[in-house]
Amino acid sequence: MTWLAIALGGALGVMGRHALNAAVHVRYSVTFPWGTFAVNALGCFVIGLLAGLLAAARVHIGEFGRAFIFVGILGGFTTFSTFGLDTFTLVKSGAAGSAVANVVGQVVVGLSAVWVGYELGSWRG
Repeated sequence: MTWLAIALGGALGVMGRHALNAAVHVRYSVTFPWGTFAVNALGCFVIGLLAGLLAAARVHIGEFGRAFIFVGILGGFTTFSTFGLDTFTLVKSGAAGSAVANVVGQVVVGLSAVWVGYELGSWRG
């Protein structure tokens, strides 16, 4: 049942991401990826808000609900929010070095993987 919750939440998150991205692109210039920027910022805000509410015991969400919201909806909307929460959690727990390594590693490895993938995909051999 958890997998179904993730799948349904993911579908909602993906649709939300596309809707926000499209709305931003219609309104603003497409010379900068403002849609992606907005999606990532909103996703980070929502995951931070929910994590704070849970930590303060202001809301209670069971395992099924957490899978639906955090993994499904927010994961479909943007995995950048998970990256942000993971990094924040590392800093908050006193592992600042690991947080820096996570940020640098994710960005360097991610961009390198895009570059290698692009080069492989566009190679005409």
